[in-house]
Amino acid sequence: MLQTRDLIWTLLFIGCAASIQVQITPTQGEISVGESKFFLCEVVGDATDIDWYAPSGEKIVSSQDVFVSRTDESTSTLTIYHATVDSSGNYKCVAKSADKEAQATVQVKIFQKISFKNAPSLQEFNEGDNADIVCDVVSSPPATIFWKHKGAKIHVAKDVRFKIMENAHLQIRGIKKTDEGMYTCEARVMARGEIDFRAIKVVINVLPTIRIRQAEVNATADIGTSAMLACDADGFPEPTVTWARNNVVLETDEKYSLNEDGSELLIKDVTKVDEGDYTCMAKNKAGEKEEEVSLNVFVTPRITYLNNQTASELQEHVTLTCEASGEPTPAITWSFGPRVFTEREQASWTRPDTYESLDGNVVVRSDARVSSLTLKYVQFSDAGQYLCTARNPIGQDSKNMYLEVRYSPKIQGPVTVYTWEGNSANISCEVLAHPGASVVWFRDGQQLPSANTTNIKIYSTPTASYLEITPESQNDFGSYNCTATNVIGSESKEFLMIQAEVPSAPTVEGVAPFSSTAMVNFEEPDSNGGVSVLRYKVDWRQPGQDWSSREFEVETGTNQIILTGLKPETAYEVKMAAVNGKGDGESSPSTPFTTKPIPPPETSTPSIPPPTTLPLKGEPSAPKLEAKVQKKGNALKVNWVKQDDGGTPIKHYLVRYKPKHVSDWRPEIRVPHGSDHVLLQALDWNTEYEVYVVAENQQGKSKPAVVSFRTAMQPTAIPEVGGSGLGTGAIVGILMVVFLLLLVGVDVTCYFLNKCGLLMCIAVNFCGKTGPGAKGKDIEEGKAAFTKDESKEPIVEVRTEEANPPTQDGGAPTEPSETTPLTEAEPTSPDTTSPVVNSLPTAASNSTPGASERNTAAAVESAKSAAEASLPASAGSKDSGPAPAGATSSSTPDVGPLVDLSEGASLTVAPPKAATAASEPDAKAAEPKESTGSPSTASTAQADIKVAIDDKANANDAITKEANATETKEVKEVDAVPNSTTEVKTVPNEAPVANGNESKA
Repeated sequence: MLQTRDLIWTLLFIGCAASIQVQITPTQGEISVGESKFFLCEVVGDATDIDWYAPSGEKIVSSQDVFVSRTDESTSTLTIYHATVDSSGNYKCVAKSADKEAQATVQVKIFQKISFKNAPSLQEFNEGDNADIVCDVVSSPPATIFWKHKGAKIHVAKDVRFKIMENAHLQIRGIKKTDEGMYTCEARVMARGEIDFRAIKVVINVLPTIRIRQAEVNATADIGTSAMLACDADGFPEPTVTWARNNVVLETDEKYSLNEDGSELLIKDVTKVDEGDYTCMAKNKAGEKEEEVSLNVFVTPRITYLNNQTASELQEHVTLTCEASGEPTPAITWSFGPRVFTEREQASWTRPDTYESLDGNVVVRSDARVSSLTLKYVQFSDAGQYLCTARNPIGQDSKNMYLEVRYSPKIQGPVTVYTWEGNSANISCEVLAHPGASVVWFRDGQQLPSANTTNIKIYSTPTASYLEITPESQNDFGSYNCTATNVIGSESKEFLMIQAEVPSAPTVEGVAPFSSTAMVNFEEPDSNGGVSVLRYKVDWRQPGQDWSSREFEVETGTNQIILTGLKPETAYEVKMAAVNGKGDGESSPSTPFTTKPIPPPETSTPSIPPPTTLPLKGEPSAPKLEAKVQKKGNALKVNWVKQDDGGTPIKHYLVRYKPKHVSDWRPEIRVPHGSDHVLLQALDWNTEYEVYVVAENQQGKSKPAVVSFRTAMQPTAIPEVGGSGLGTGAIVGILMVVFLLLLVGVDVTCYFLNKCGLLMCIAVNFCGKTGPGAKGKDIEEGKAAFTKDESKEPIVEVRTEEANPPTQDGGAPTEPSETTPLTEAEPTSPDTTSPVVNSLPTAASNSTPGASERNTAAAVESAKSAAEASLPASAGSKDSGPAPAGATSSSTPDVGPLVDLSEGASLTVAPPKAATAASEPDAKAAEPKESTGSPSTASTAQADIKVAIDDKANANDAITKEANATETKEVKEVDAVPNSTTEVKTVPNEAPVANGNESKA
């Protein structure tokens, strides 16, 4: 392309060598507002100047918006920066060379792209307003605007509420909450096919509405209570709630408290000044709404004025005043003891109310919060405490005031007193007076007591004086004067003492007989003689027989007496007399009656009817019941009193009970006839029970006696501090632990004292310790302590010692040696026969059964038996003191022959030394004595037999026979000395030789 252009320029230059040509590239340009663009002006030919001219014809001088630059001699560049609408027009490039000039023009067009100058993305409107959704678009040429709602194009013709304004805004008349959402403003330029849009969020705000929970709130003042005022506000956005009173906004402080959203206002410690209207205000973007809540404060009545007063009797009048506060206005009433003075209508400021008593003496006036009580004529009986009470619907208040009336004495008391000679009686002179009065007694003008009266005494109290008289004769009866005096005045009164008489006869109205009892109904006597009747004396008998008598105490309200112990079908007569302190009165006329026969028994038990007091057909009467709830609260003791038995003895009582709300009876209880009560336990708490008690005799059952009662409330278990609070299981567990500890203590004691018990068993079996008495037992029974080397057999030594002769002084004991018994022997009776020699089994583990083993075992057992039998006799030698240095050979124990049964050894009997010769005569002398069983010989002989046996499995038969023969001989010697001391000691072969006796075999 470059070659083509160069060719064109070459041709033009050749063709027009003398002319200048100008060309602008590009030939025309369109620039969007704000954009930049340059134009190139190329000149063909020699040009001295190349200039650019604006559409206004002015030469363009480089500036910030338009810049002209000449790159070389033939080109010049025009640059337009940030084009505006004013930059449009025809720009001209002019080239000059001497007298020649050439020019070219270019048309620059400036256009406006779519631009949203005023289209807020969030637009808010109040519900019900005519909303104008703004969307201002700038473009050239002007753009066409379209509106969409939630992606759908809005058709104005379909909804008259929608309208597109001339400025392309969207108007919605009476906008609703449902119109809320996303709207789209879309702009189009058809000439350029340009399109753009903006999303607009439309929010509809709703004006707050207020709902008052309670338009009027009532509260009581001065009692520390609080009042709650509440209003609920709705709207969008959520409104802010505040409270105000008298145009002052309330905030949380010591008096007021608001919750988080402000809907609840708490007024603390309400007083009367808090009463009034409170405004609840709700505010949001849509606006503000207000509602009022009224607080009514009521005040409990309080008596503010009431004072004590003092008046004198017969004073013209006295007025008591009581003032009270409260809201609503309280009603004030007066009371004096049981009398209440009230107004007939609530008093007010404009209409006071007046109350006047029937006698016209008391007048009450009330005027709003003040009430007065006026006593026109004060009497002594008007003295005392008056109670003023103020009441309104909120509460009440009461206070007492005391009216003190000063009056002269008033004497009271019975005028007549009855007594008899020798019986003391009191005349009471009761005096009412303020201040207190002094009392003096007179008779016949003389003050009592006088020097001549010894049977009269006076007792005084602050309100009465008592004259005690013991009549001695008729002269002591008569009139007595009591005179009382104080600072106001005095008063006298006469009292009479009259001689009392015995009562008149009572009237027997009728007798209701039964088989063995009779009920006597009577009327009290017309005259009691001046003193009370104490008893009634009843006499009855069969015609022609002696009277039987019995006295009955007076019971108030009862005019019936029951006679018992009567015979069936028998005629009787009865009479009565009243008895008072003076004596027995006259008897009434006798009244006859006849008891009824005993009715036959019934075959069936009638149903339980209501209780009655009269027996039927010979059955007993129902007993009289009395119920007492016990201290536990759920136990009841039912006592009964036997009534008429129907002519035959009561066999037993039948008791049934149940809760009243339950239909089933508890199991029947049978109580013996001699009992008068039953104890019901483990009853339900706070439950009403009914109890039926029926008496039964041979004729049948009585009507049931019924008693009802209610058990106590169940007590609340309060655990005591430091108390046990242990259940049965815990107590049993503690007892078991204590028992085990006792067993362990006993076992430990046995272990240390007697070497026995469970601990000793554990020590022997698991710890390898020697059991109690093991050493002595092995010595006594001839058992050896084996070593671990089983090839070495034990040596059994048998030694016979004679006891010291009884002729020695003190019986000094022999010095202990290895053959001295380690335990004391039990004493035996003098007539003990020869010990039985048992077989002692060999202890060698490697011996072979045979004749030798059996013979050896027999010898050892014989020695064992002899040793056991002779142990008691050794006690004397053990207890003896040590032998003197110069003792004779008779005190030295004789040593028997040693027998060695070891393999290859010949049987030899080694005679003892000098002691052997000395002991043989004694042994020979002892044999005939033993046959006769002489006890003296047994007491002087002691034997200590020591047999050493070394038994092996391969011993020859000859040696065994000789050993058996020798052992048999030794056993016979033992039999010859029954009371000798025998010791069997087992010594292992491996033990070191201690005294040389073990090597003598």
